[in-house]
Amino acid sequence: MVVWARALGAVGGVLAATLMLSGCVTTVSGDAVRDAKTVPTNVPRLAESDIDKVIIPIDRVNAIMGTTDLEVTSDIDDMTDSEDKVSDPDCLGAMFGAEEAVYKGSGWTAVRDVVAREPEADNDHWVEQTVVVYPNERNAKRFFEKSRSTWQKCAGTSLAVDTENTSSLWEFDDVDSGAGMITQMTIQEDADGWGCQHALAVASNITVETWACGYGVSQEAATMAIDIMDTAAAK
Repeated sequence: MVVWARALGAVGGVLAATLMLSGCVTTVSGDAVRDAKTVPTNVPRLAESDIDKVIIPIDRVNAIMGTTDLEVTSDIDDMTDSEDKVSDPDCLGAMFGAEEAVYKGSGWTAVRDVVAREPEADNDHWVEQTVVVYPNERNAKRFFEKSRSTWQKCAGTSLAVDTENTSSLWEFDDVDSGAGMITQMTIQEDADGWGCQHALAVASNITVETWACGYGVSQEAATMAIDIMDTAAAK
C-alpha cells in the first residue's frame, strides 16, 4: 500500500482533509493523453469570477485517467500550508500545489484547487488541478519562471514528506520543458513505482498546476493542464 497524507487547513474554520494515495498495481491508459505539451497562446485575460469555468469536469478527468470511479474529494478556494511537512522547504512547490509559501509574493488574486480520487481507501489514482489568477501576464510568467528554476534545482534529489499518519520519501526526475509548460515525474521510494506527473502551464494572467498519480502515469497531468488552457482560450 502506498500512502501520501496531506492536511489541508483553513483559518477561521475547520477544513482538514487527509488525501490518501494508495492502490494496487494498475496501468493508466487514459483517453486522448497528449504527447505534445503545447499550451494555446490565444488565452484571454481571465477574471477572478471566471476561475470556476475552466476547471475540468470529473467525467473528463476520469476519461484522461482511464477510469470511471474518480470523485471530487476536496474543492477549496484558498492556499494551503504544508511547509512543515517536507524535509526541504525549497522543494515544496515541486511537490505540492496551492501552497501559501510558494505563491507568496507572486501577486495572485484567486485560486481554485480540486482533488479527485476513488472513494475507497485502496484507491488506484489521485488527481489534482490548481488554477491561479494574477493581476497581469507579467506576474503569471514570473511565477512560472521561478517555478521552473525551483523544479530544476530539485531534480535528482529526494524529499521526505511527514504527516500525522505517514512518512514517505519521493525522488524528483528531470524537468521536461515545452511551449509554456514544464512537467516533472516524482516517484515514491519503495512503493513499486507509484508516482505522479506534475505539470505547470502559463498563459495570459493564469497558471495551471496539475497532478496525475498512480502506477504507469505518463502525460496525464500535461493533458489536463492543456485541457484547462484550451477551455480558457475558448471562454
